[in-house]
Amino acid sequence: MSELEPVVWLIVFVISITAHEAAHALAAYQGGDPTAYQGGQVSLNPLPHMRREPFGMVIAPLISTFTMGFPIGWASTPYDPQWEERYPRRAAWMAAAGPAANLALALIALVVLRVGLDTGVFFPLEHVDTTRLVGADTATLDGLGRFLSMMLWLNTILCLFNLIPMPPLDGASAITLFLPDDLGLRLRRALRQPALAMMGLFAVWYGFGMVVRPVFGMLVRLVHPDFG
Repeated sequence: MSELEPVVWLIVFVISITAHEAAHALAAYQGGDPTAYQGGQVSLNPLPHMRREPFGMVIAPLISTFTMGFPIGWASTPYDPQWEERYPRRAAWMAAAGPAANLALALIALVVLRVGLDTGVFFPLEHVDTTRLVGADTATLDGLGRFLSMMLWLNTILCLFNLIPMPPLDGASAITLFLPDDLGLRLRRALRQPALAMMGLFAVWYGFGMVVRPVFGMLVRLVHPDFG
């Protein structure tokens, strides 16, 4: 399975990012902006998202997975800026939809892992990591356990990372759900400054690493409440 691990990471990445961007696109479409729908992004088919961001969805994940052992990449969903100006709260819901999709995938993976442990399909391991939170007696079930472990880890990270309220992450827009419409719109306009977005991205990139270990510990305890 170790030889297939990069391939599994890439599959998990594509599923997770596709769900994230499709949720953005669907929320925008339901909110009255058909831009992403017309571009084919309201879909769990990864191809429209890859065509829009070939480097972030294909090249960067391939390079990072085979050099670092973990996929790093990105994608984006088109939207109408004039729609955002008219309906800032709908745009905020669009921003929140992406992390919400990752949260849903993480919860599904967690539930299946817990059910598998409770029914004996999986068993606890003495040592765990982000690629293997459970063990199994057969190669097929062990592969499933690894896939679910990666899904839980990656989608948790994507959800938390994107909810940080700094541009250009989704949290910078989603946080305006808790603000009056006029104040939220002014904040979104301010956060569009390219220099601010670049500073925010660097700050989040280096600062988020500090919480990776605690997040992993939390996930281990959710999968194995009695884990020492």
